[in-house]
Amino acid sequence: MAYLTPTPAQLAWQKDGLGVFFHFGVNTFHGKEWSDGTLPASSFNPAELDAEQWVAAALDAGAKYVVLTAKHHDGFCLWPTATTDYSVASSPWRDGQGDVVAEVAAACRKLGMKLGLYLSPWDRNAECYPDPAAYDEFYLRQLRELCTNYGELCELWFDGAGSHGREYDWSRIAGLIAELQPGAMVFNMGAHTIRWVGNEDGLAADPVEYVVDQTDFSNYTVLAAKLEEALYLPPECDVSIRRGWFWHPDDEPKELDHLLAIHYRSIGLGANLLLNLPPDNRGLIPDADVARVREFAGEVRRRFQAPRPATLRTAGPGTWVADFEQETTLDHVALAENLLAGQRVTGHRIRTNDDRLLVEAGTIGVQRIHVFEAVTVRSLTIELDGAGPVLDAVAGFSTGVESIPDINYLATTDAPD
Repeated sequence: MAYLTPTPAQLAWQKDGLGVFFHFGVNTFHGKEWSDGTLPASSFNPAELDAEQWVAAALDAGAKYVVLTAKHHDGFCLWPTATTDYSVASSPWRDGQGDVVAEVAAACRKLGMKLGLYLSPWDRNAECYPDPAAYDEFYLRQLRELCTNYGELCELWFDGAGSHGREYDWSRIAGLIAELQPGAMVFNMGAHTIRWVGNEDGLAADPVEYVVDQTDFSNYTVLAAKLEEALYLPPECDVSIRRGWFWHPDDEPKELDHLLAIHYRSIGLGANLLLNLPPDNRGLIPDADVARVREFAGEVRRRFQAPRPATLRTAGPGTWVADFEQETTLDHVALAENLLAGQRVTGHRIRTNDDRLLVEAGTIGVQRIHVFEAVTVRSLTIELDGAGPVLDAVAGFSTGVESIPDINYLATTDAPD
C-alpha cells in the first residue's frame, strides 16, 4: 500500500505548531463580528497602530507564524488595493496613505516571524460579487497584489463562511499561488494543502488523521466537501483568545487553564493551533491579552523546557524502548512520529518497565503529548500499531501537573454581535 507523504513545506509548517491570527478591520470600530460591507471606510482610524507590538505579542506566545485578515467578509481591504475604494486608502488613518499589510509584513521581517494572509472569498461590498466571472477577475487581482507586494507568504487562508453553493475559479487561483507563492500553505479551499479542524474552539480529537478524503466546509454549515481523491491535509485549529474574533470593549481573554487545555487538545494531539489576538480600536493588542499570552507561553515553557534525557531503541517490529539515564519520575511524555514515509501510526500504547499500561491512544503524528499520574521508571516501552511505523523521538517530563482541565466547560459561547 502506498502512503501519501507530506511535502517539505507541509512538514515544516506542521513542525512550526503554533501561529497567531490577527482579526482587524472596519469591524473593530463598530463592535461587529460580521458586517455587511456598508460600514464607512472613514470610521477606520487606529491612531496608535503598532504592528511591531502585534508581532512581538505573537513571539511572546511562542508562535512561528502570523495570519492577518487582509480582507474579511465585509470586503474592507487593509491595503490600498487598486480594485476598490473600500480600503484603508479611503480612511483618515495615515492620511489615507497607510497600508496595514505592509506594516505587519515589515514587522514580521524585522522580528523573524513568518507571514500569512487571509483573503475572504465572500465579499459583501463588491458590486461585482453577484457576477461570478467578474468577481473571479476582481478576486484574482486582489490575490495577485497580496502575493506580489509583501514578500514571502507562509499561508493563504480561504474561509468558507458565506460561500456555500458558490463556485470560484479555484484552478486559476491555484495557478496564481503556484506562480507567486509556491511555498505557501493553502487553507481549506481550492488546491488546499492544510485543512480546517472542524470547529472554532481550537480543539482536535483523537485520531488526528493527516490523510483525508473529505473536509469540513465552514463553521456555518453541516456540509462536508468530498475530495476527488484522498490528500495529505494536516489540520489547523483556530480559536480566539476572546469570545469574539474581532475586538470588543466588553470582552476579555480566556483564562490560563482554558488556553492550556486548548494547547493539549491541538498541538498536543498533532494538529497546528492558530490563536487569534485581536488588535483593539487603538491599533494595539490589549494589555490584558499580552499578559495572558505571556503567562500561557511561560507555563508551556516551564512544563516542557527540561526533558528527561532518554535513548530510543527498537525492540522488535512496532516496538520501541526509551531508556532514561537513571530512574526518573514523569507525569508527561511527548512522542514524535517520523512522517517522511507518511503517517503510519494508527494506535499506540506506553508501558512502564514493570509492564504497567500507562497510556493507550490513537495517532501520534508530528507530536503527541500524554499527561498522567506521576510514575517512577527506568524505561518506557512504546508499542505502535500500523504499517511500518517509525518513532522519531520520546521525551519525558516532570511538571508537577498530572491532568488537564475538563473539556466540558470549554465550549465557546456565542461571540458578541
